[in-house]
Amino acid sequence: MADLPTRFGKFRIVAFWNNRDGKEHVAMVHGDVMGAEDLPTRLHSECLTGDAMGSLRCDCRDQLEASLRKLGSMERGLVLYMRQEGRGIGLINKVRAYALQDRGLDTVDANLALGFRDDERDYAIAAHMLMSLNVGSIRLMTNNQNKITQLEQYGINITGRIPLVMPATQYNRFYLETKASRSGHYIDFEGKQHLPEQDDPVIVEEVT
Repeated sequence: MADLPTRFGKFRIVAFWNNRDGKEHVAMVHGDVMGAEDLPTRLHSECLTGDAMGSLRCDCRDQLEASLRKLGSMERGLVLYMRQEGRGIGLINKVRAYALQDRGLDTVDANLALGFRDDERDYAIAAHMLMSLNVGSIRLMTNNQNKITQLEQYGINITGRIPLVMPATQYNRFYLETKASRSGHYIDFEGKQHLPEQDDPVIVEEVT
C-alpha cells in the first residue's frame, strides 16, 4: 500500500495479484475502509482506449473520473480497478469488436461474432479483494445488475446501489442504448434512472 494523491482527492493504492487470471489489479482507497459498512464502492473494469486515451466511443473515462471525484469528496470510499479490458475479451479482441461495430453491429453482436459472450467478466477476484480489505458491506456505484448479482453470489453484502449514469453523446449514444436494451443496465435517456428489483478457490495476495 502506498499514498497516491490525485486530482480527485487523497487516495492510497493497494496492488493485488491472483492465481485465477494472473493479472495485477488495484484498489484505490480513500479514508479508513477496514471493517467499513455501507462503503461506497466503484468496481471499474480497465478501458485503455477510454481511461487513458480519451475515446468517445464509451463512457468509461467519464465514469471513472466521476467515481473518483465523488468518493474523494466523501469520508471514505473505494475503487477497485480490474484488469478486464473489453468486458473481459482483451485489448486485441476489443479492437476487432470496434471494427465490427464500425460496420453496424452493436457491442453485443460484435462480441458474439467473435465467439464471446456479451460480457466475459468475472467478479470473483473483486470479491476476494473486498474480503482482503476486510470490508463489511458496500453500496455499489453501478448501473450494471450483473455486477451486483455476481458479487452477491461470491458472498459480498451489498446494501444499496449508487447510480452512475453519464450523459450520452453523438459518439456513444448507441453504445449506451445497447447497454440498456440488451445488457440490462439501469439507464434511460430522459434524465431518469431505472432502479433494480429487488467455483474454484481463488487466491488473492496483497502486494506489499
